[in-house]
Amino acid sequence: MNLAYRDIKHNLGRFLLTCLGLGLLLGVVLAMIGIYRGLVVEALTIARAPAVDLWVVEANTRGPFAQASRIPGDIREAVARIAGVSSAGSVTYQTVETEHRGGKLRLYVIGYEPTRPGGPPEIADGRAIARSHYELVADLTTGLTLGDRIRLGRNVFTVVGLASRQVSSGGDPAVYINLLDAQKLQFDLAPPAARVQLARGTAGSSRDTVNAVIAQLDPNSSADAVAETVRRWKHLAAITQEEQELILTRSLVDRARRQIGLFTSLLLVVSAVIIALIIYTMTMEKLKQIATLKLIGAPDRTIIGMIVQQALALGSIGFVIGATLIVNAKGYFPRRVVLEPDNVLILGLIVFAVCLLSSGLGVRAALRVDPATALGG
Repeated sequence: MNLAYRDIKHNLGRFLLTCLGLGLLLGVVLAMIGIYRGLVVEALTIARAPAVDLWVVEANTRGPFAQASRIPGDIREAVARIAGVSSAGSVTYQTVETEHRGGKLRLYVIGYEPTRPGGPPEIADGRAIARSHYELVADLTTGLTLGDRIRLGRNVFTVVGLASRQVSSGGDPAVYINLLDAQKLQFDLAPPAARVQLARGTAGSSRDTVNAVIAQLDPNSSADAVAETVRRWKHLAAITQEEQELILTRSLVDRARRQIGLFTSLLLVVSAVIIALIIYTMTMEKLKQIATLKLIGAPDRTIIGMIVQQALALGSIGFVIGATLIVNAKGYFPRRVVLEPDNVLILGLIVFAVCLLSSGLGVRAALRVDPATALGG
């Protein structure tokens, strides 16, 4: 006879409600893990989208994402002539807030040259930019549709294509426009400011400025060797794709990673305490039955097995409920939630270990029961 099964069946409703409550708590733990993974994926999305090997930026900066960078646009031609570089393109990055359908819309605007690296990796619907001005490819999460017209700065752009999962590290959906339009949007002054600069005699600066030049290398070329060649030009810095991803994960999401990690650890501790208290309470409620088992000669391993099996059943059912809840609800989160199989497996093993440790309190109480209490009133 399986005593754990009999006991659970006797109090099935309460046991399932307890599993549901624990499942909600474990679902929050899974959600926090998925949110952290989503932050990392979003932080790397824009950097990986062009599929390049090298980033050329302003000297003494860490690239267009971690720090501000402005370099002349004609640097692209110099980079393209370096041995080992197969193609190079200029890009700009900026955050813009505009209005659409009566509401505010915050966008991450990427300017690129349509015939060079820097554009969206794939078009989910519509087409790529074909005209030299005022066309736009937007991420699906912007809520824009093909043919929509949206104002950026002083110009109106038409949505001609839709991309998928292109968001900045801050969670803002990305839109792609022609580099010339992006330079005008980012570097042109408003008319009053332009008149002031003209009056001061400082309005003649070139608008051919970009945030970075990106380069794709030949298959047999070394990114480190090409980067070292660029660094010899004292006014520029070169960052390989691997270094760029390291900067993004360590500087942009590091504090969020630590905070989410601490919060997740606290939730796991709370889960362990709750499981321990539940098992202890369930054990204390049947002390007389346990004393009876001892009185009729049941070995300690039978009693220990009952308590441990109940703890594992509680944790397993709660974990399945939490995982099912988050897997089905992750699409409704405002930021991307990424649940990878290894993360779920590791959390499952942690829950298994927590259940074993938490059952110790109930086991200790059960083993201290005097069989003589079974004969009491």
